[in-house]
Amino acid sequence: MEQKAKRIGKFNVIDIIAVLLILAVLAFAGWKLLSRTGAAEQAEENAVKVTYVVKCEGVPAELYETCRSHLPSPLMASGALVGGQIESVEKEPYYVLGPDGQWIEDPEHVTLLFTATTETAAGEVMTTKVGDQEVRIGKTDYILKSEYIEFSDGTIVDVQWEEPAEG
Repeated sequence: MEQKAKRIGKFNVIDIIAVLLILAVLAFAGWKLLSRTGAAEQAEENAVKVTYVVKCEGVPAELYETCRSHLPSPLMASGALVGGQIESVEKEPYYVLGPDGQWIEDPEHVTLLFTATTETAAGEVMTTKVGDQEVRIGKTDYILKSEYIEFSDGTIVDVQWEEPAEG
């Protein structure tokens, strides 16, 4: 008799609890998926364009023309494209201390200034990242890497953030 009391139609109490748990899990998964999609769309709307300059000193002079021929070049980190690109490169003389204690220009080396652009999400605390590296003025161990170009120990000498577009 106890078994008949627990049955409701063709379902028993355990069947109903199992169906309710499955529905709850599906509803939770749907809610998480929709909230994640909404956050991604909101981040795209609040993206800020960032332009920064990386200075690489003591580079062999012949690399300037090689770098120019591969620009613009998409930025990479850890073997994957990270959004943004190296837009341009400029060349400046590289100076060394001469035997008489005076600074002289080294004809075999140059200083290269790379300009790169990327987009980052705007927030209350501004942290600009390209891959896992933060972009901030004065950073001295920056690795500038693209599909065809890689320089380590670059120094970020300028960063410009554009104002996010008001929606």
